[in-house]
Amino acid sequence: MAAEGTSKKMIATQEEMVENRVPLAYRDQCAHLLIPLNKCRHAEMYLPWKCGNERHSYEKCEYELVMERMLQMQKIREKQAQMHDKAHGHVIPLIPKTANA
Repeated sequence: MAAEGTSKKMIATQEEMVENRVPLAYRDQCAHLLIPLNKCRHAEMYLPWKCGNERHSYEKCEYELVMERMLQMQKIREKQAQMHDKAHGHVIPLIPKTANA
C-alpha cells in the first residue's frame, strides 16, 4: 500500500520496523533500506567509509521521496494560483511583453 501523497509502496512492515528499532521519524517508504544500513553500520562500528552501497540506496530513496513531494506541492500551488486568478479576473499572458514591443 502506498502512503498518502506518494507513489512509493511501504515494503517494511510495522513489525519489522519495531523489531529493528527504527525510530518513528524514519518509518517511511525507505525504511526497508534503512534496516540493512543500520545493521551494516552496527557491524562495521559506524566507520564512515563502510556501508557505502547501503547508504547510497537509502539516501537515493529519501531524495526521490522529497522530490516527489516537492513536485506535488508545486502542482498544488499552481492550481491555487490559477483558481485565484480566475476568481479575481487576472489573466497572465503566455508571452510577456518586451520593452521594444
